Amino acid sequence: MQKNLKYAALLAGLLCMSGVAHAEENLLEALITPFRQKEVHPVDNKQYKEECGSCHFAYPPGLLPSKSWEKLLDAKALPEHFGENAELDKDVLADIREYALANAADKSYYKRARKIALATEGVDAPIRITEVRYIKRKHHDIPEKMIKGNKDVKSLSYCDACHTQANKGIFDSDTVRIPNFPDWDD
Repeated sequence: MQKNLKYAALLAGLLCMSGVAHAEENLLEALITPFRQKEVHPVDNKQYKEECGSCHFAYPPGLLPSKSWEKLLDAKALPEHFGENAELDKDVLADIREYALANAADKSYYKRARKIALATEGVDAPIRITEVRYIKRKHHDIPEKMIKGNKDVKSLSYCDACHTQANKGIFDSDTVRIPNFPDWDD
């Protein structure tokens, strides 16, 4: 920890001297970056977890950019949310929307969320996590029989079927266990 603080102080000094730190916000980001977490922020909002998690895995908002959450959590879109009526009370929707937008990939300092944010820049807002270029690339080498042909997985939409620590925001390959394929190693 002491070494990290020295590193941050040195970095801040270099940034100030070089004129890169044009605004307080840039300096803050530079100081936070060395300490940011590896994965995505885990879901820590009780209402989000209860409402969204009652039908499917409560996806961490860092798996999509804010432009995607805006589409998904639009009151007009919820009656046909992937073929289901997911309408919510106005106040509940406002709270969930606020939480998702505040923790979206493009607002996050978590490394994997930042990679997702970069992969979704300049493209139409994906409404499915499985449409994100970064996610597709991470899963491209998994044979279809292990996903669609696997009764305990069915599709990439069921993150928690294989990512054993998905509820903690951890999607590292070291925590993947594909049901019915115990010997598979990517």
